[in-house]
Amino acid sequence: MNELPFARPPQPKDPSATAGFAVWNLGFRPFYLLASLFSASSVLLWAAQFSGYLPFSYLQGPVWHGHEMLFGYTTAVIAGFLLTAVRVWTNQPTPNGVPLMVLAALWVCGRILVLTPFAMTAAVVNAAFPIAVASAIGIPLLRSHNVRNYFFAGLLVMMGVLVLAVHLALQGRLELSPRLGLQLALDVVLFIMVVMGGRVIPMFTNNGVPGVNATRHALVEKFALGTVILLFVADLLQLPQIVIAMIALTSGLAHGTRLYLWKPWRTLATPLVWILHAAYAWIVVHLVLRGLVALELLVGSYATHALTVGAIGGLTLGMMTRTARGHTGRPLIADNLELTMFLLIQVAAVVRVFGGIAAPRLYMVSVQLSALLWATAFSLYAVRYWPILTRPRLDGKPG
Repeated sequence: MNELPFARPPQPKDPSATAGFAVWNLGFRPFYLLASLFSASSVLLWAAQFSGYLPFSYLQGPVWHGHEMLFGYTTAVIAGFLLTAVRVWTNQPTPNGVPLMVLAALWVCGRILVLTPFAMTAAVVNAAFPIAVASAIGIPLLRSHNVRNYFFAGLLVMMGVLVLAVHLALQGRLELSPRLGLQLALDVVLFIMVVMGGRVIPMFTNNGVPGVNATRHALVEKFALGTVILLFVADLLQLPQIVIAMIALTSGLAHGTRLYLWKPWRTLATPLVWILHAAYAWIVVHLVLRGLVALELLVGSYATHALTVGAIGGLTLGMMTRTARGHTGRPLIADNLELTMFLLIQVAAVVRVFGGIAAPRLYMVSVQLSALLWATAFSLYAVRYWPILTRPRLDGKPG
């Protein structure tokens, strides 16, 4: 587990290291910043589309919203994390300077093009981004023979294929439901989260909260990851809903057991740790609700939003905070503003998932309130971390 040295001890401050513009030094810097700014503003753009103020957009309404949260926001955070982590894992360079600018520009172009009538160009550019990131991390992984992490490059290529499939389906060039394409992409992101969660959450827990003894059980680990792969296969083959329900509910039990072994109740005094546990708990909620939807005991997108708002929102916000602090030489301690961000994203998830279930008449209000809470959390991150992400490390080290 020493290949993930994000839990670095506090470093002494070097006043001479605070000058200069460092956003292109390492992958997490531009992509965390872009992701937070986009995440905070995209809800407003989605509302404008839904209200008819952007009538010439290529993607519209819920499809645009789902596409951008997956292939825009989430993929940007994954890119920033992997471009940084792979450099640590392999001791090989990953893009910085001009190559990193090109990757960021490709991502920005994708966000703009889906708001235009240029459908095929939008498809190609959006598919190109995750594939370009796969290449950027694949080369150092191959050079260092880091076989354990090859699959990350493969998953990014798969994301590129899926985003292209969604676009071709929307254009009538491929017989595929765009919603199925988005669901498969969600399954891929879910797999990335459960793999990385299993690697870092127990480690960060034991490092950040002495005496907890968060553990991993080999059989539980394999079974939990295997059920997520099965869920992807079931969605891909469009198996009967009863099969999907059984896989999802079994997976929920496996991941609940996994989380229990990490002892989340022992982390409540440490925000940088409990936010990761809380986000992982939303994966369990997602899988249970997914099973209930498949059994027709629940109707609506509640399972999807348990994953997107609760799990993706919480895990990305927690990891963006922790890794940004660690890789800029700052103490791994959350201040009151960061605690506020974490609480806002949790309340946003509770409101979005359970608000409509508890009070169906207030469904629209719950959607709007959740969006406002989400946007506020990521706006706070952008404001708080702008100076951190754009300036050199406090200790004067590269990165």
